[in-house]
Amino acid sequence: MPSTIPTSATPGHPAAVLWDMDGTLVDTEPYWIATEFELAQKYGGTWSEEHALNLVGKALLDSGAYIREHMGIDLTPQQIVEELLDGVVARVEAAVPWRPGARELLVDLEAHGIPCALVTMSWQRFVAPILAQLPERTFVTVVTGDRVEFGKPHPEPYLTAAAELGLRPEDCVAIEDSNTGAKSGVAAGCTVLCVPHHVPILEGEGRVFVDTLVGVDAARLAELTRR
Repeated sequence: MPSTIPTSATPGHPAAVLWDMDGTLVDTEPYWIATEFELAQKYGGTWSEEHALNLVGKALLDSGAYIREHMGIDLTPQQIVEELLDGVVARVEAAVPWRPGARELLVDLEAHGIPCALVTMSWQRFVAPILAQLPERTFVTVVTGDRVEFGKPHPEPYLTAAAELGLRPEDCVAIEDSNTGAKSGVAAGCTVLCVPHHVPILEGEGRVFVDTLVGVDAARLAELTRR
């Protein structure tokens, strides 16, 4: 566990920022949805936009089980996830759809010495081509869905990230775009900056809201999430 990470480089700023990926750092949800419809067509299943949006933020194997049940195809959840990953990885390798303001905030956090972690329910082979488009060590640690026993909304992913940074989750800010992810961050003890995108996020304790990350820098983030 790192011991050299500062508790906060600037007084009043969060000790670290823990980023969700899909829908928060990158807008890959349309890639997942398109691949799900392709899967239904390939195997003669049925699918809908409503079903697709029900999966936003969920662990991949949980999504695979949901797809098996509601799409009505005879594949295991693991097989479904692997086929989905084939489709979305190919799309990401062709073009990474960054969310507005996300990369600018990453740069400003680095300039202020605030470490970042990536906390995503996507698996490593999907995360790798996205990380390849960012400067090395943008994220001090990366927690993926295939590294944890319990996915979001369980607190384990965010607890793992904070522990690997050597920090208390209460001193960290999580950035999320889904209610599932926000539940995970709050349950871990983080303050969650909610940036709703494809699905709504419920109001609740430990959650603050912005419409976009455009214009959010380290100082604004501290102002928004100060307890």
